[in-house]
Formats: sequence, structure tokens, C-alpha cells
Amino acid sequence: MQIDPISWKQMADIPQMNTNSTESATGFVNVLSSLLTEDSTSKPVERSITQLAPGVTFKDGLLWQQLGAVDDSLPMEGVVHDTGATKPTTFEDLITAAGERYGVPVSLIKAVIDAESSFNPNAVSSAGAKGLMQLMDGTARGLGVSNPFDPVQNIEGGTKYLSNLIQRFGGEMAMVLAAYNAGPTRIANLGVSSDEELMSVAHVLPKETQAYIGKVMNARSKYTL
Repeated sequence: MQIDPISWKQMADIPQMNTNSTESATGFVNVLSSLLTEDSTSKPVERSITQLAPGVTFKDGLLWQQLGAVDDSLPMEGVVHDTGATKPTTFEDLITAAGERYGVPVSLIKAVIDAESSFNPNAVSSAGAKGLMQLMDGTARGLGVSNPFDPVQNIEGGTKYLSNLIQRFGGEMAMVLAAYNAGPTRIANLGVSSDEELMSVAHVLPKETQAYIGKVMNARSKYTL
């Protein structure tokens, strides 16, 4: 996942997927359509703003230690809690504990790990992202992760980051996943506030990000019983 300005440049250097823009956008729209159909039958998620320390701001997704400023003892409003059973994985206990601690659906954590590293704790991307949830060095530091190859720290940090994105984007899952892959500032700068609005500007997202959303959602369905 790409977080800070340097990381964003690195992502720009990653070879584009071997998919034309029309096919990629079509797949992305199909994924969003599915999401919107599911959301229409569920209770709307109440939006909330993450409370940051004085003077702390989101800037290019680098976190600037703002995640450390979040009071983890406060109720996680606007977070969709996972209530269904999921297929077990190698890191089941760690994922379950992190999901409960930060109010992130266990199926989502598993899907992100699957898409990011295929559950390889030693994975390193061409852009330098590391570990199970592919944390960039700057992001890892902001999350208090000293060793991104340690499954305990990586899952803890990656889940905390997902929780922050869920709060920031009001539980709009496509926006959350787009932000995890491309950086929250880039998604925020699109000026959209829902998955439906994101669909209308799908063509401006990197092909990698469009494909990533579908990849994670497919993986999530795989782990949900």
C-alpha cells in the first residue's frame, strides 16, 4: 500500500497492470455496484471524524503520528463490526484479537492480508512495503511498528490503520480500500464522500487501485462463511 509522498512516487514507478483502462474500469464499476447493492439492504453507517491531537493533521497519508494520538479506549463510532464467522487462517488468534480491539471486521483483515502478501510475513514489495499487511516504513513508524516482519506488530499496525481509514471515510468500503492502496490523501482529494460517488470518478484511479478493490472484496467473500 502506498502512503507517503516518497512511497507514492515509488508506486508510480511500478509497472502498470497488463489490463486496458476500459476493462479495468468496468471491473471496478462491477465491484462497486455489488457493494452498493449490499449496502442498500443494511443499516447506513454513521459517519464520524477521528479525533486527532492539537496540530496533528492528515498530510499525504504519512499519518504524522496521528494514529498514536487516537484514544483507543473510546468507542469506535462509524465502524462496521464483523458479526459473521470466517474461515480460519495461520494467524487466526492475532487477527481475531486485532479485529476486536479496533472494531475491524475479521474477514476484511484476512482479505487485506491475502491480497497484500498471501499470508507471507516476510513479503517485500518492489516499493518497499513489508510484511503481512505490507506496511511502508513511514507508516509502520507512525503506527508504532518497529519490526514489520513480526506478525504480531504487523497485524496490529495494519488493523489499526484500517480502523482509522474506516472512521475517516465513514465506512465506505471501496473508499477505504482505495485509500489503503493509493493513500488517503489522494482519495480525499477526489472530493467524493461515498462509494457511489467514487464509482463516478473510477477512471481517475490508478489501474492498480481499481483492481485492488476487487481483489480484496473477492478475498473477503472467500473467508466469510
